[in-house]
Order: sequence, then structure tokens, then C-alpha cells
Amino acid sequence: MGEVESPSVMPKVITFLSSMLERVAESNDHKQKLQHQKISVFHGLTRPNISIQSYLERIFNYANCSPCCFIVAYVYLDRFTQRQPSLPINSFNVHRLLITSVLVAAKFMDDMNYNNAYYAKVGGITKIEMNLLELDFLFGLGFHLNVTPGTFEAYCVHLQREMLLMQPLNFADSSLSLGKSLKAHLCFNEDESSHQKQQQLAV
Repeated sequence: MGEVESPSVMPKVITFLSSMLERVAESNDHKQKLQHQKISVFHGLTRPNISIQSYLERIFNYANCSPCCFIVAYVYLDRFTQRQPSLPINSFNVHRLLITSVLVAAKFMDDMNYNNAYYAKVGGITKIEMNLLELDFLFGLGFHLNVTPGTFEAYCVHLQREMLLMQPLNFADSSLSLGKSLKAHLCFNEDESSHQKQQQLAV
């Protein structure tokens, strides 16, 4: 997807993902007061002072990974929330989930990437914590790291549509299901066996 590779478009992707994650986190923060949610290694004792958008922009500016890594990280976050319904994205874990998903995506997608110690500095955590987060994230994904061209394209089409329309995500049509589920999925359920179904879901 040529548009995603354009530096001028990437900030829009960052803005969209940030806005979406903020809404998901806020919704799950409210639900956490009403329903029990599991605490994981991604959960911080306090909410980070840096906003989700500023944090994602920091990762974008310093990680130097290929633009497609942010789309793949987006796929990974969606998979993680679907496979770990008791660990919804909220204000206490979203930052650690972000830095970890980009780290894993960069290692999987790019020929050259920074090590965990560097990502730890970018993310404002220790190297030991970064190592633990990566391991837990991989097991949380069931090591399902491969992203087929069909899946990648479907997520890109979805993001393109939202960016072009410059409208908030239609949560009613998304598996985010903010009002119905603690899963708080980011986009839609994958079905990598059916490219056509993915395109229908994205459109």
C-alpha cells in the first residue's frame, strides 16, 4: 500500500490509531469499575502522564521502523485483545501494549531493527521489563505473527477509509463493541482463509 509508506500519511495513521485507542481505553476504564478485569505485566500502577498520541508519536519518531510495522502492530493488538478477553486495553496498559506490539512487528517485518534495550528507552521502561512484555505478548498472541497480504490489505483499507472520511470509527460496525464487550477489539475479526470476507468487513 503506497499511501501507507508515504511519510505525510503516517502521522494521520498515528492520529487515527491514537484516537481509537483513547476511546477504547476510556470505555474499558469505566467498565473496570463495574466488572473485574485481570491484571497483567502490561498493567502499570498509575496512568502514564504522556498521552497515547504523544507516546505513539514518540515511538514513530525514534523507532525508525518501516511504516508497515504500525499496521502490523495494529493487527497484533487486535489479535491480542481477541485472544485475551480478560485483558482489555485500558489507560493502565495501553502504553506498554503499544511499545511491545511495535517492537514485535519490527522484529518480524524489518531486516534491521533496534534491540530491546533501545525500545525500552523509547518506551520509558527498563530492559528487563521490555523483555518480559515481549515474551508475554508473544504467548498472548499464541505466536501467531504471520500477517497475510489479504489481512494486511484489509486493515489498510479500513484505515484508509477512516482517514479519508476523517470520521470516528463506527463502533457499531466494528468488533471493538465498546458498549457490549470487554474485548475492545480494534478492528474486526480475522478470517485469513477468506480474503473476500475480510474486504467485506473492511468496507
